[in-house]
Amino acid sequence: MTVTATGRLAGLRLAPGSPTPFGATPTAEGVNFAVAAARADRMWLVLMDRADGSVLTELEFPPEHRVGEVFTTHVLGLDPADADYGFRVERAGERGPVLLDPDARLLAGAGEWGSRPAYRSRIATGDFDWGDDRPPRVPTEDLVVYELHVRGFTRSDTSGVAAPGTFAGLAEKIPYLRWLGVNCVELMPVFEFDETDNVHVHPETGVPLLNTWGYSPVGVFAPKANYAHGERPDVELKELVKRLHAAGIEVVLDVVFNHTSEGDHRGPTLSLRGLDESSYYLLDEAGRHHNFSGAGNTLNANHPLVRDWVVRSLRHWVHEYHVDGFRFDLASVLTRGRDGAPLADPPLVAALAADPVLAGTRLIAEAWDAGGLYQVGAFPHYGRWMEWNGRYRDALRAFLVGREGTTGDVATRLVGSPDLYNGRGATASVNFVTCHDGFTLADWSSYDHKHNRLNGEDGRDGENHNISWNGGAEGPTDDPEVLATRARQQRNALLLLLTSCGVPMLLAGDEFGRSQGGNNNAYPHDDPVTWLDWSLVDRNRDLVEFTRACLRFRREHPVLRRAEHPHGESTPDGGYPPVSWHGEQPWQPDWSPGSHLVIAMMHDPNPRGRGLSDRLDTVVVAANSGSEDKEVALPQPPADSTWRVFANTGFARPLDAATTLRDGHVLRLPARSAAVLWAHTPSNEEG
Repeated sequence: MTVTATGRLAGLRLAPGSPTPFGATPTAEGVNFAVAAARADRMWLVLMDRADGSVLTELEFPPEHRVGEVFTTHVLGLDPADADYGFRVERAGERGPVLLDPDARLLAGAGEWGSRPAYRSRIATGDFDWGDDRPPRVPTEDLVVYELHVRGFTRSDTSGVAAPGTFAGLAEKIPYLRWLGVNCVELMPVFEFDETDNVHVHPETGVPLLNTWGYSPVGVFAPKANYAHGERPDVELKELVKRLHAAGIEVVLDVVFNHTSEGDHRGPTLSLRGLDESSYYLLDEAGRHHNFSGAGNTLNANHPLVRDWVVRSLRHWVHEYHVDGFRFDLASVLTRGRDGAPLADPPLVAALAADPVLAGTRLIAEAWDAGGLYQVGAFPHYGRWMEWNGRYRDALRAFLVGREGTTGDVATRLVGSPDLYNGRGATASVNFVTCHDGFTLADWSSYDHKHNRLNGEDGRDGENHNISWNGGAEGPTDDPEVLATRARQQRNALLLLLTSCGVPMLLAGDEFGRSQGGNNNAYPHDDPVTWLDWSLVDRNRDLVEFTRACLRFRREHPVLRRAEHPHGESTPDGGYPPVSWHGEQPWQPDWSPGSHLVIAMMHDPNPRGRGLSDRLDTVVVAANSGSEDKEVALPQPPADSTWRVFANTGFARPLDAATTLRDGHVLRLPARSAAVLWAHTPSNEEG
């Protein structure tokens, strides 16, 4: 069938196409197009100028080429470089707007960062030379996750990179990541999103605010075009992954499959709504959108069409971009059925766990949603899923700010939350104190209340339950006592986080005291509020070195990285159990509501060595969140060993705290401090 087209598109012919794969697939003869639209009566392929998006021609999908609910055709003679494309649907006699291909591998028309996009789908072509790239395959128990925002990480001039705010800029910081000691980066959304999608304005300047974080996807197969330094975001993201892998660093993508940028009935019709709204979204009986995402709409994740779309997307990122895993934003949405009720056996969550292409990748759930469904410890895991442990964050914060009745809870969190993950192991728990959503670590120790006025919502947005303490003054201060308290609290949190069982996660910049001025919902800011100030690396060098030392200590002590939860039962020969609890006196823990002291001794009766065969792997983690100093009599170290102090945050030089141990077994633990000790068996060379 010859079609009507002019100019460089003259002479195109339409032949029957293949219903799979979905999207636009170059062939030797042209391009195959396939898109599902169950309720469409007719469909047109719209070809557009790659330079300005103007329509070149519209070609109707021949009805005889349709396969089931899939509109497909093979456009012979079409060079992928000749045109961008979209789809137009007719339903009940009405033709809608040009729609994006939900399977488009690239999206064009984004323009410069901050400008209103005019999106169109682009046909992806070309290969990438992966060379000998291989996934690092870091053992899960050894994983250290570092969460960052691609643009904010290097956008500031202080970053010193040649391509600030881009994939290439992040690649320039790989030596720093290696030096610090992390081995996994979790990238906040890199799917194409519209950063201008925000109705609020800056209250002081009147300038429109942005959606900088990007938790509102436009295309789930396409990388964010504005994160590229040049014209090929796909190539630049692949180059970043390749370089991270060469450095031994895994790449986890933060993915959003709970909603899209189309919003509710007031939002734009970009793609899914125009193709098949009632299949892609959760609607009530009146056709109104359920809003379990807090963003206006909610994906109907367990509909077969949507489930297969999500699986295709993730397979694409694993196969084409070599990513190592995914963190799922508001993952509890993925467990909801058509009526919004949670399913005991959600098909999508099960399919992702069993998918052979995704085997070996990390699946991490943010196990709650905006509709009140909280599944931490109860997310359907199918033996595969890990979870952001929100209860770890809350317990550690509550303990460190001195709340009563928290000692028993924090003790459970320190050993991997066995109450939540019994049978799944400690590595099911991704432990964190801070993340992108909420206070930074510096702000958690500097503010009692959120300060979100500059978000343009009169301070109404953001979490009110921050479990924070300002140390004696709200916000910036020159009071040396307050500053010392804040510094101690930050070190307390880092020390406990990095000596807990489970997988630790750090928020980028916490290691050098990054602040957002008390803003705990900084998503609309593309300015110094969200840009990392790299001058802090030198100004707060002590904190950076402390974090790095904690990460090194974790690597050197396998007892802190056990995959299974340590139990409290003595060994058959009467030796120390894998974990034991103590108080001011050995073997006498105080779990009363008024207690602020927790002391764990973690012991490995069968050291695995890992090159440290001369070290008996026993570590004591102690914390005093009360307002009074304590002196703690430690349990006897294992035979032929002595206690050595790694760190004590109660002293001005926490990594040089040898004097904090009196008589070899009495630990000085000042108010609001934490300490870590280890037992060492001398090697033959030592004596």
